[in-house]
Amino acid sequence: MSQPLTHLEPAERDPKKLRRTAFILVAIMAVSGPLILLAYNREEKNQVKDDRPAFIARITEEKDLPLVRQDGSKAAICDLKGKVNVIQTLSATQPDSARIPTEVMQRLARHYAGNKDFVLTSLVLDPGPPENAVPTLLATSQRIGATLPEWWVGTTEPELLHKYVKKELKADDIPHLVKDQWVYDTALVVIDRNRHIRRGVVHQKRGGEPYVATFDFDQAAEWDARGVKTGTDLNNAQQLEKLLIQTIDALLAEPIKP
Repeated sequence: MSQPLTHLEPAERDPKKLRRTAFILVAIMAVSGPLILLAYNREEKNQVKDDRPAFIARITEEKDLPLVRQDGSKAAICDLKGKVNVIQTLSATQPDSARIPTEVMQRLARHYAGNKDFVLTSLVLDPGPPENAVPTLLATSQRIGATLPEWWVGTTEPELLHKYVKKELKADDIPHLVKDQWVYDTALVVIDRNRHIRRGVVHQKRGGEPYVATFDFDQAAEWDARGVKTGTDLNNAQQLEKLLIQTIDALLAEPIKP
């Protein structure tokens, strides 16, 4: 059995050594504190500069949207994996309801002409009777200047399409009629090479969380009509279109993931 350690005595404290140790600790904290703060500020600054388009949702093959296109051929949204796709919803019977975003689509078609990694898609929410669907799509494509393979004009069974627009494309509301007038979200939807829905990112001049912008050109035009200023030499619609092109360019530069 071990003996008690009765021979140990408390160590004597040396005030000079204690003061020296305290000074060293204070000096370490004084030096490391600003370094930690500098590193934190650097990381925060890097995050603020992050201009990558925001992720919203992902289009899955399990919930893909089968389409018939303006030439009568069949396709689906997920067939466009590997390409950047800009989607709009429009009415064949009330074309003026999407006039402004359609004009943006037309400018995008000219801007990215010849780019095989970029596709436009117009979803027609009111194709009429099934036997009239393809003629309706063809007439719509001719009216807006959409030609395959760069610009799809497609549709499917209306109820399926309307639900897809709301649930999968994250529209504000499901398309519906109010006094024989279509009410639907006309914002453009951008899908990246890996089938993610992406939106533009706008950093606030005064700091804070970046603003995630939907590409709602009807809303931008409304702001312009009310005299809302952007603080630049561009109006709201022009500024949004500039952001849209920046977003598309960024997505075209991203790799395709397996």
